[in-house]
Amino acid sequence: MNSNFTHVLDELGTRYHALGTLSRRFLFLAGLLSLIGLAAFVLRPAPLADLAQGQRLHRANFFSLWKKGDLVVLVRHVERCDHSTNPCLAQPDGITVKGRVMADRLGQAFQSLGMQGVNLYNSPLRRTEQTAAFAFNQTTEGQDWLANCRKSMLSNVINHKQDGHNLVLVTHSECIADLEKSLNVPSPSSPDYGSALIVSVDPQTHVAKALGYIDPQDWVKVLAKRP
Repeated sequence: MNSNFTHVLDELGTRYHALGTLSRRFLFLAGLLSLIGLAAFVLRPAPLADLAQGQRLHRANFFSLWKKGDLVVLVRHVERCDHSTNPCLAQPDGITVKGRVMADRLGQAFQSLGMQGVNLYNSPLRRTEQTAAFAFNQTTEGQDWLANCRKSMLSNVINHKQDGHNLVLVTHSECIADLEKSLNVPSPSSPDYGSALIVSVDPQTHVAKALGYIDPQDWVKVLAKRP
């Protein structure tokens, strides 16, 4: 077995040295590029996880982190009136009747999860104010950084996150995407109305990490997995 292996190595070595200098360089470059491609594939960031699926919620340690107050939840406003054929709740720059129902259900899910010690902020636009009002029975003075968020979302999230207090932000799809980009989430996509991006913030280092997302219709499934 060893002699056969040695013979094969000798044969390969002979053939390699028989190649011209240019061919050997080409072979070396091709091998190097293959290794770089393989490394990039292996080290590429994982796609954002749907936390309602399988054991992802428990692997993300979601309930423990919520209990400790180490989470930031970015909620996209519910269905906006001016982008829908569904009946408007009131003003055309607000949400739809369907959106209010979604906001009510979203609020029930968060109340079941536990809102003690949670800090809540919303953007100043009417659709986010209404979402916060119907989901959480409160609104804040409009936070401009939750609407005008280009390349600034991560720093603002860290600045507003208090140790031991979960942070819930009612905001917009572009602001959620901006945070995802800052956290190196591959291919940030536009979240559905009412969807939530879940981010952990280490209380010692204040380093943020995107754990995954939860769609509004999946909160029942999520809450059913509580330990």
